Amino acid sequence: MAILNNALLAVNGDYYGNTSEGVVIRNGVIYRANPTDCDVCVLYYDGTMKVMPGSSFSVEEAIADGAWQAWTFGPALLDSSGEPITAFSSSNRIISANPRTAIGYYEPGHYCLVVVDGRGESSGITLSRLSQLFHDLGCTAAYNLDGGNSSIMVWGDEVINNPSGGGRESSDALLIAEVREY
Repeated sequence: MAILNNALLAVNGDYYGNTSEGVVIRNGVIYRANPTDCDVCVLYYDGTMKVMPGSSFSVEEAIADGAWQAWTFGPALLDSSGEPITAFSSSNRIISANPRTAIGYYEPGHYCLVVVDGRGESSGITLSRLSQLFHDLGCTAAYNLDGGNSSIMVWGDEVINNPSGGGRESSDALLIAEVREY
């Protein structure tokens, strides 16, 4: 995906192809609007990013507000005040140290992408430590994307981390590409 889209940087997304649940908005188009209790992360056309509980998410509202992308995975890593979340209602398998991919938000157009290896030379990172990391980096919002064997970061045409199990194919990615004028 990175090479096909001329990406400078790419990470895996929420692996929406792995389920039929959740919200999927890509480039302003609603592909799926099956609400779940999972947190939803929305990137708007104006560059702002918001994370909200699935129980209070409205696709209609998000589109009216200018949703450009929406991911359903989570959980949120920072609370609405930008403070670290220390307790998660996920299973211990999810909360414990694992390979991770996550996105943080500073201000419109300014984001932080983090990929942490695990299950090999690295032990991975817990959700609470990942939450603290985004807080320490100064993010005001942060969201956990798909992890495990999916956690992959590509710079240009080169994988720059050590994906668990050699990585796996994913149905989507977050790409940062150079805008070219034609």
